[in-house]
Amino acid sequence: MEKLKIIGVYGYEVLDSRGNPTVAAKVVLSDKSSGFAIAPSGASTGMFEAHEKRDGDKNRYFGKGVKGAVDSINGEIARTLTACDCVNQRKIDELLINLDGTENKSRLGANAILAVSLAVAKAVANSKKMPLYRYIGGINAGVLPRPMLNILNGGAHASNNIDIQEFMIIPYSAKTFSEGLRQCVEIYHTLGKILKQSGKATGVGDEGGFAPDLKSDEEAIALIVKAIEEAGYTTNDIKIALDVASSEWYENGEYLMPKRQQKMTADELISYYELLCEKYPIISIEDGVAEEDWNGWKKLTKRLGNRLQLVGDDLFVTNYKRLQKGINECCGNSILIKLNQIGTLTETLDVIALAKKHGYTAVISHRSGESEDTTIADLAVAVNAGQIKTGAPCRSDRVAKYNRLLIIENQLKK
Repeated sequence: MEKLKIIGVYGYEVLDSRGNPTVAAKVVLSDKSSGFAIAPSGASTGMFEAHEKRDGDKNRYFGKGVKGAVDSINGEIARTLTACDCVNQRKIDELLINLDGTENKSRLGANAILAVSLAVAKAVANSKKMPLYRYIGGINAGVLPRPMLNILNGGAHASNNIDIQEFMIIPYSAKTFSEGLRQCVEIYHTLGKILKQSGKATGVGDEGGFAPDLKSDEEAIALIVKAIEEAGYTTNDIKIALDVASSEWYENGEYLMPKRQQKMTADELISYYELLCEKYPIISIEDGVAEEDWNGWKKLTKRLGNRLQLVGDDLFVTNYKRLQKGINECCGNSILIKLNQIGTLTETLDVIALAKKHGYTAVISHRSGESEDTTIADLAVAVNAGQIKTGAPCRSDRVAKYNRLLIIENQLKK
């Protein structure tokens, strides 16, 4: 039987959910099957992430254009991958990594490399007439994730006075994905009603969560608890997760909350979390201390690791070496998985496998700059992650992922 080969690789400059340029790629195979993928883009980014290549030309999109990355796809990448056997995803990704030749994919751009890597996988899945989650995960793929649904935004994701970046709800007692999603959507709309009735703004942040000005970050949590109860649920049913994004606050060994100008040491910050967790049903904290504060992470894990999910995003940046260091030094117990932080599908899968091997949970995540691409929904099911973080139910770039998961749930039921 003739091998399935790549016969075309095409790059495009498209827009993400914040109206900024990003990279899309289409891969065509010898049987005329094709795959299309769009690379996401982050606003609150870790300094150790793979490099997102932009043009820097101030006359186009204020320097944020990606024509150079697109040219890399249409030029070097297309020439390298044309006529390659596409079924060996690891080989394809190794070719892309070696072609770039840098540690952080800065020459070609991780945005260009990722779009192509995912487009190849989607093309092969389409050729085999199977859903992407089945192609990536095989016969074991079958666990729908529990949504960590963003309900209120602050930090770098909103122009308000809230320092914590994301306040999320988790349907803790729901038996199915669709049931959990319904509960979260009802609570989200209830929170909107509460904010409106109290005269507070109901505009949304980058990821669709409400972004009002409030007296404190704690008031945001109290409002969410009120919304949970007014929607007819209890804090036994629904839990709360925080993405603190504290790397944004870290300077000279201390933490300065920029919107409130409140300064804390790592110990004081951890004590603050302990107090919040005693008062509210918080079960997960992401980036509780900064990406460079390894001693802070050790303290945080020692004090709260036996009662909370402590998720490393900026700390680990979906990077195998950084996760291994965190495991060795007992930092955190969970990793946030963002495909564009590392830049290829197989590297992402390797990081998830390492996390699972050492008892760390993996939370599949969107970025603040998203698109209609629903790859992460399939990825969550493919690796049986059990958790997905993909925004509020009010923007089509976020809702697309939830709708994809509803369809997958229906397929798996059949």
